[in-house]
Amino acid sequence: MSDNILAILPELWMAAGQTFVMLAIGLTAAIVLGGPLGVLLFLLGPGQSLDNKPAFLVLNWIVNVVRSFPFIILLVALVPFTRTIAGTSIGPLAAAVPLSFAAIPYFARLVDQCLREVPRGVIEAAHAMGATELQIVWRVLLVEARSGLVLALTVLAVSFLSYSAVAGVVGGGGIGDLAIRYGYYRFQTDVMVLTVALLVVLVQILQVTGNTLARRLDKR
Repeated sequence: MSDNILAILPELWMAAGQTFVMLAIGLTAAIVLGGPLGVLLFLLGPGQSLDNKPAFLVLNWIVNVVRSFPFIILLVALVPFTRTIAGTSIGPLAAAVPLSFAAIPYFARLVDQCLREVPRGVIEAAHAMGATELQIVWRVLLVEARSGLVLALTVLAVSFLSYSAVAGVVGGGGIGDLAIRYGYYRFQTDVMVLTVALLVVLVQILQVTGNTLARRLDKR
């Protein structure tokens, strides 16, 4: 192990912790806000129980617009909002604000797509038995789509792990910040290779965990 890597090991552990904090906050926001938003988007869609074309078009447009922003631009554009919410524009908590902002519509779209895979007959049968919309959402839609939803959350986690690394470019902390400060500015190639390898390992862990859980939940 090189002297450069030995020297930055304490910072590496701290950077990994910061990355997990950013990822945890972003995924929590996605589940808590993006999940219900995706369900609402599905229910308002054409042919669904709450079919409302104007509301669907507006909500669909908002989701598409936010998702179309490159993350680095969104990160910079939200600096005033981030400073208001987090009290600062640098650090992992500050980076978690634009991460959350981007994760919500991203996951909402994934949830909408997963729910569209639920057989129409299952939903109609639930309606015929007198189930309320809330019961259909909790006991039919989310249950039938649970495997797909886990895979969708896995895709989100993997994508936003790379987004958290991008946040390091503007002082967001985490593994990306470490790679920029040591691997790029100080030309320590071994540190850069280490951070890339660590990100690859984390991605593999997330993907394998998500695939395993989704396979166990798939009752088809």
